[in-house]
Amino acid sequence: MKEYLLGIDIGTSACKVALFRRDGSVAASGGEGYEVSYPRPGFAQQSPDEWWRAVCTALRRMLADSGADPGQIAGIGVDGQSWSAVALDREGSVLCDTPIWMDTRAASICEALNERMSADRIFSLAGNPMQPSYTTAKLLWYRQEMPEVYERTAKILQSNSYLVFRLTGAISQDPSQGYGLHCFNMRTGEWDRERCEEFGIPFRLLPEIRGCHEVVGFVTREAAELTGLVQGTPVVAGGLDAACAALGAGVIEAGQTQEQGGQAGGMSICTDTCLADPRLIVSMHVVPGHWLLQGGTTGGGGVMRWIERELAGEERAAGQSSGRSTLDLLNDTARAVPAGSEGVIFLPYMSGERSPIWKPSAKGVFYGLDFGKTRGHMIRAAMEGVAFSLRHNLETANQVGADAGVLRAVGGAANSLLWTQMKADITGRTIEVMASDTATTLGAAILAGVGTGVYESFEEAVRLCVKVRRTHRPDPDTREVYDGNYRRYLQIADRLSCFWG
Repeated sequence: MKEYLLGIDIGTSACKVALFRRDGSVAASGGEGYEVSYPRPGFAQQSPDEWWRAVCTALRRMLADSGADPGQIAGIGVDGQSWSAVALDREGSVLCDTPIWMDTRAASICEALNERMSADRIFSLAGNPMQPSYTTAKLLWYRQEMPEVYERTAKILQSNSYLVFRLTGAISQDPSQGYGLHCFNMRTGEWDRERCEEFGIPFRLLPEIRGCHEVVGFVTREAAELTGLVQGTPVVAGGLDAACAALGAGVIEAGQTQEQGGQAGGMSICTDTCLADPRLIVSMHVVPGHWLLQGGTTGGGGVMRWIERELAGEERAAGQSSGRSTLDLLNDTARAVPAGSEGVIFLPYMSGERSPIWKPSAKGVFYGLDFGKTRGHMIRAAMEGVAFSLRHNLETANQVGADAGVLRAVGGAANSLLWTQMKADITGRTIEVMASDTATTLGAAILAGVGTGVYESFEEAVRLCVKVRRTHRPDPDTREVYDGNYRRYLQIADRLSCFWG
């Protein structure tokens, strides 16, 4: 049996690559960054070709630095950010930058569709509301605003399926990313031709749906030359990053919950039936026969990246002299402020907001500032605000009948002991931290392992690979202050909603 499985993650700010042994331990890892472009208000887009270049660079560097034999890779899994709309022409060239999950340019198109076709009717098939973040609206925006691109488009791909295409030449669509298109039947996992016609979406644009762990192709000679991989290595269809993160955290049974701490924040509750609510997001899991009821906020780790860029001059300077990271020092600054930030409250709606309020024009807000407040209050309030958004989504899911128990945390934010404890205190739930930085790539690698027979089942893979690193339990002493701030958080969002449409 070959020694490694390779996971590739197409994130918002960077790609990550990792080689895993059969027991889930990391043999080598790497990454490469890329930019998000914001050319106009409401626009957030990236170049899929930049994703590919970053993956090639990261793979070559990782293989060279580690000395790992690429011939020992049994299979490759790719996960990616949601709701892309990668337009390929007949020759397989990308026709334009793709709007990403933060993009809200198609808001007016969604309003018109919801009125013409009925929002309830759209929701009944897709299980998700018609919102500008989704792929459907972006595709229709191409038709309306970029007809020259639309007419030349042969296929629409998601982030992971585009990377699979570049690796293998195979065109595919996995079911976990199907939720981006409202002509996808969320209960059966199939395209609905009639709904395609109603939207005016040509059926030919939609790739064949292949199982997330199904081998869809093999590394081509060209891809092998660019990446350092071996020609003929099997590649599976892969899936949604949040779903792969859930798998990498061991969330494969109904009721288990993953807490996401990447660029975006949120949670994914595993269910064995399709539970849907217009305030939340539902997707198929990468594990067959299961779904994920998700809550996704535009705030998350991205909030702290903004804080680091705009407010952390003091910590950056201290970090240069001490050798500590700026984010680590920001934790120290926030820790010096009492729980509740002495009344300062932050709404983390830094690129509009998704669930459960669905306000594309929502804005980030600090409330409660006065001359007695410091940067530390703002930093801690920002962290608490992300946790409030998590609680808001969890409470909404509970109303639908999906009650989360223990949360399994993944993503870079889970490396912060302070922030993870805040989330436990604010939500009132125990949080278990897995291998937070590699859970998503591990999930992608597990898909490859199941698809190539390295693992007999998802259950075997989780048993071998997933381990709890630390546990955070709610501190009852903070409950009263956090409950009060959370009520005000909801009130502020409600009062400001009239400005956000």
